[in-house]
Amino acid sequence: MSVRPPVPPFTRESAIEKVRLAENGWNTRDPEKVSLAYTEDSWWRNRSEFAQGRAAIVALLKRKWARELDYRLVKELWAHDGNRIGVRFAYEYHDDSGQWYRAYGNENWEFDQNGLMHHRHASINEHPIQPEERKLFWDRSAPRPVDHPGLTELGL
Repeated sequence: MSVRPPVPPFTRESAIEKVRLAENGWNTRDPEKVSLAYTEDSWWRNRSEFAQGRAAIVALLKRKWARELDYRLVKELWAHDGNRIGVRFAYEYHDDSGQWYRAYGNENWEFDQNGLMHHRHASINEHPIQPEERKLFWDRSAPRPVDHPGLTELGL
């Protein structure tokens, strides 16, 4: 069985590490790689879409990133307890017409004993922004740099 440290029960430090690892994974925009952080039967609610299992997660992420171009995401720990973590996040992307968007949301995560996420509940809202309103800038082929501001520092 696969183990994805850090594992529960989470301390503040290990929860922050888990959140940053998730952010880094999602910023790869590699659905297969991202899906490995979830149990084989993981259950998701993502906006109004429901998915169960890694194959469904990969399909959802492929659809997402086919339309959310130049995607950049920042996650921040909101709360943690035992095997659960609450996260707030923001991401920016543009569509194929060049319109930029910023999405905001919250996620509630629940992990198994091996550190794999088996439940993910995501609530997400977005709005169009002008290119000059963007706040998330870094080389899209790399994780967010350590010195790039987080959500709190950006006023998001």
